[in-house]
Amino acid sequence: MNRTTSHQPPITNRSPWWVVFGATLGLMVANGPIVFFTFGLFLGPITSEFGWDRATFSSSLLAGHTLAALAYPFMGRAIDRFGIRPVTLTFIPIFALATAAVALSPASPVVFIALAGFCGLVSVGQAPPAYAKAVSAWFDERRGLALGIAMAGIGLGATLVPQFARWMIQGYGWRAGYVALGALTFAVAFPAVALFIREPETGAHASDRAGPALGTPTRKVRASGAPLPGLTIANAIRSASFWLLAVAVFLVVTTINGMVGHLVPMLTDRGVDVRQATATLSAVGLSTIAGRVVSGYLLDRFFGPYVAAAIFLLPLVGIGLLTSGAAGMAPVFAAMALGFGLGAEVDVIGFLTGRYFGLRAYGEIYGYLFAIFTLGTGLGPVLMALAFDMTRSYDTTLIAFGAALVLASVLVSRLGAYRYPAEAVARHSARV
Repeated sequence: MNRTTSHQPPITNRSPWWVVFGATLGLMVANGPIVFFTFGLFLGPITSEFGWDRATFSSSLLAGHTLAALAYPFMGRAIDRFGIRPVTLTFIPIFALATAAVALSPASPVVFIALAGFCGLVSVGQAPPAYAKAVSAWFDERRGLALGIAMAGIGLGATLVPQFARWMIQGYGWRAGYVALGALTFAVAFPAVALFIREPETGAHASDRAGPALGTPTRKVRASGAPLPGLTIANAIRSASFWLLAVAVFLVVTTINGMVGHLVPMLTDRGVDVRQATATLSAVGLSTIAGRVVSGYLLDRFFGPYVAAAIFLLPLVGIGLLTSGAAGMAPVFAAMALGFGLGAEVDVIGFLTGRYFGLRAYGEIYGYLFAIFTLGTGLGPVLMALAFDMTRSYDTTLIAFGAALVLASVLVSRLGAYRYPAEAVARHSARV
């Protein structure tokens, strides 16, 4: 579907780095910071008020992430067909209202899970895939760095949003917390997309739009109507690369998000003050920023699967510190290791999707991979909760998660050569 410049925001004549800036703002209040990174803060107040166990409350997160996983491929297809801005600007207010509506839940697990499930379903419109496609469409040789900076918005949100939620919950109650998160989502994301997110003219090629100098793109456009290079969704799913990446993503995200989701209750169970435990969660967010920027830089300069394989092993440090029960700064260092690995993973998905499957069906392919990412995000905390409810300890699950990280590292290292390398590299190889 062709999109003319009349539908673009009023900065179309500016550098594509403004798109990165808009994506960073929007991702600060993406579904991750709003729903997942505040999960542990709501767990205590809600289970105490309603008398639920942790597995019951965690089921709401699994329901939301399962429905989101089912919706991501359709959302990706909609983005490919109708464009990023029309889809995202429609879903941002819906997601904001759905987040606020969780505050209406009575003392019924079914109703609470249903409200959380609907919130998860519509959250797919305010999530990384749309922003990743916008950035990837403008950058080729610097794509890793651009994605890393944009995705650092999630880390900023993971650092700031839990502090905001804690302040609202402690001062006004958990219901006010959900309302405030909904309002925050709309107030930040809608202007960010409306003012800064745009797509190239139809048929333009990424390497031609972002030149070698930062902020000085050239705008050479290939023949009108020429498709972007890349695999169809059917061909991508039939490739071994897709499944190696998908399984590795699932293992890593299940592991890291399972631990991050229960980090606050894990620490408060040891007698750590909730304020200090929340600050430790903020360390996850800060290290996520570092993970995204550093991994983006490395992905542009080294072979992506090897970069990913090394980074996927870093959370083993966090597992070791958490299972040891060490006090002092140990939980902070554990949180930093987890955050760095989590931040790098989102970069890895966005970057490797372009390098192995191209831009032709980028939104839909990314949607499938992010669906798998989302399933793991919801499953990890539930596995942690079930282990705790049965054994009154997290240690068994943490050890199993360590083995999963090793397997994920092996799988991603087996992806093989890029199918769609950076154009400068491809042109050099063709001359040689």
